Amino acid sequence: MIIYEVNLTIDADIATEYSTWLREHVRDLLTLDGFEGATWYTRTEAGDAVPDDEAPEGPRYWTLHYFVRDADALNTYLEEHAERFRKDGLDRYEGRFSVDRRILKRARTFSAPSNG
Repeated sequence: MIIYEVNLTIDADIATEYSTWLREHVRDLLTLDGFEGATWYTRTEAGDAVPDDEAPEGPRYWTLHYFVRDADALNTYLEEHAERFRKDGLDRYEGRFSVDRRILKRARTFSAPSNG
């Protein structure tokens, strides 16, 4: 399993409209072979603050984790579909958001010790 991470910073004045568009965008991505699920997170830019449930005054910070079956499925997306999916958002909201992407591959998993 690979996580394809997309970090977004959205201008506050388009956040509601962008959120509606993004939900459909995620659904469309999940129709691609190998895309098995997604989780949408809110985040803060400060690593020591929990995101507030209330809508912030400024930009919205969102992270999406797409759970992708394997490297072949992700490479197919990047080579055959990414340009089309990215273009749609740019055509609608260019200059109103920023994005950066990362690919995460699990190296090791740790578990808490049992208390029993």
